[in-house]
Amino acid sequence: MPTVLIASDKFKGSLTAAQVAAALTAGIGRVSDATVVTVPVADGGDGTVEAAVSAGFEKVPVSATGPTGEPVETAYARRGETAVVEMADVSGLWRLPEGRREPLTATSRGLGEVIGAALDAGCTQVVLGIGGSASTDGGAGMVAALGGRLLDAHHDDLPDGGAALAGLDRLDLGALRSRMEGITVTVASDVDNPLLGGRGAAAVYGPQKGASPEEVAQLDTALAHWADVVEEVTGRDDRHHAGAGAAGGVGFGAVAVLGASIRSGIDLLLDLVGFGAALEQLTPDDLVVTGEGSLDEQTLHGKAPAGVAAAAAARGIPVVAVCGRTTLDADRLRGAGIHAAYALTDIEPDPQRCFDEAATLVERLGERLARERLVTTEAAETGATP
Repeated sequence: MPTVLIASDKFKGSLTAAQVAAALTAGIGRVSDATVVTVPVADGGDGTVEAAVSAGFEKVPVSATGPTGEPVETAYARRGETAVVEMADVSGLWRLPEGRREPLTATSRGLGEVIGAALDAGCTQVVLGIGGSASTDGGAGMVAALGGRLLDAHHDDLPDGGAALAGLDRLDLGALRSRMEGITVTVASDVDNPLLGGRGAAAVYGPQKGASPEEVAQLDTALAHWADVVEEVTGRDDRHHAGAGAAGGVGFGAVAVLGASIRSGIDLLLDLVGFGAALEQLTPDDLVVTGEGSLDEQTLHGKAPAGVAAAAAARGIPVVAVCGRTTLDADRLRGAGIHAAYALTDIEPDPQRCFDEAATLVERLGERLARERLVTTEAAETGATP
């Protein structure tokens, strides 16, 4: 019997990656004796910590500052001296009280507080998943939480938020540098935008965080001043660094101030959760199942299913995907290395039921793909082919 490696991302808002894997395993097991191995995955956005925990990391609870200053309960994942920190869970859009966007004042401070908690616990390797942020502050809040002093002309601490950076007069990184000595930071992100300009953090991502055209211009100007001051203090200009514009400029703050490197989110997370090691055990007679809630054009640009499919295709192992819905035709799927997609909307046309009954429907998709792609229990008993 073949081995099935399930490496799906979450179905956002309805199932975690681990729940998707469990439902598929149950469905496949009802009609096939195939060996099923599960490696829940993520791409650096929301669900990153849960994927790490599913791979054997310890979940460490932390209290931190939310994007508009309210306290939130979050966590990081730890294994040995490595900490996986997820920005979406502490400073993400979903953390905004009542969903009210605050583009000028939202902060990345909580992200820095979670990093600090991991450092205080003895971690020396930090992986930052920075997708899904609510802020456009260039990582200034993160820097302040780690000991940086951002002072105005009156030597007072700046308030949080991107707009306040226009009033930055002096940056003191002495305490931060002491705290970060010997620490390695790696950012998991597939965004290649620079910090400023038409492809920058404010212009591209500001509107989805609630910024009007006037506020986008205000934030871009403030971020430019932030970059100028950082360059004066550090002697390096990272505003054009690919990925500096990620997460409202947190990419810039991480690279320019924390000395971080940026890696492809999905490649980094696949390494962390052990996908490569699991894949090495398969042959072309086996099957990889990946997926996410919406399989669409964004999937093809650094999302988890694309990374899983590329890695499997390099070893000649067939890949199918499960999803809530797909907008990709067969040619686009094949071009991404995915042989077929199994969508909840194929078996349940009501979108609300797809959302509410996702686990049950994913189990049915597991049964369906097993019948179509694997030797079923009944076929094995009769010697027939599926």
